[in-house]
Amino acid sequence: MDSYTALFALAAFASVLIWGFVSLRFKDRLHFVMAFSAGVLLGIVSFELLPEIFELAHEGGYEASHAMLALVWGFLAFHFLEKAVLIHHNHESDYANHHHPHVGAASSLALIGHSFVDGIGIGLGFQVDPAVGFAVALAVIAHGFTDGMNTVTFMLTHKNTANRTKKFLFANAVAPVAGALSTLLFTLPEYGLFLYLGAFAGIVLYIGASDILPEAHSKESSYRMIALTASGSAFAYFAVNLVAHGH
Repeated sequence: MDSYTALFALAAFASVLIWGFVSLRFKDRLHFVMAFSAGVLLGIVSFELLPEIFELAHEGGYEASHAMLALVWGFLAFHFLEKAVLIHHNHESDYANHHHPHVGAASSLALIGHSFVDGIGIGLGFQVDPAVGFAVALAVIAHGFTDGMNTVTFMLTHKNTANRTKKFLFANAVAPVAGALSTLLFTLPEYGLFLYLGAFAGIVLYIGASDILPEAHSKESSYRMIALTASGSAFAYFAVNLVAHGH
């Protein structure tokens, strides 16, 4: 699975980098992409990660509740970390009177760390199964645009130069590649992968439900947005099943 890990890590790299630049010009239209992406994340958790967790529990004789505890832990841990490092772009107005370059850089560094963990997730996903690896990579790619967009927003809002902003954006794009490649150096036991899937599912649910979907609907709340979210879930269903049947 080494080649798949590298391939999808590069796709995550492109997602962060491209959407970071696109957000500079089309930020007011990105809510359509957000609505679709939130649906993709929901679909990946529902149609791939949770079924895989229950299958591993059955095959390995594990308690499914352990993975569900990991899911809750992942959800709450990411919520805590996000609030602790102030990386939620909905709160930019809270710092309107404190535009210091180092604040934007600190928030961007937190996003880079998050992207590195995303890359680790891709590699570990392929350790479980090709279909799981694809689903995890799809989830990372689906929300990679928010990482790129937030990096640019944080840096420019806090008066960083355009050149410095581009450097941080590039670093954020490289981070998932580094994270994914790092998993080629180690493997987790099956029970560790079982718990990892639970924690990753919790993180994905948090990103979709707390970050992406509310931001999408804050720009426009309509049946069209709901339809886009439903379309994203349908896309995830057919995508993960296509890959699963292919293997």
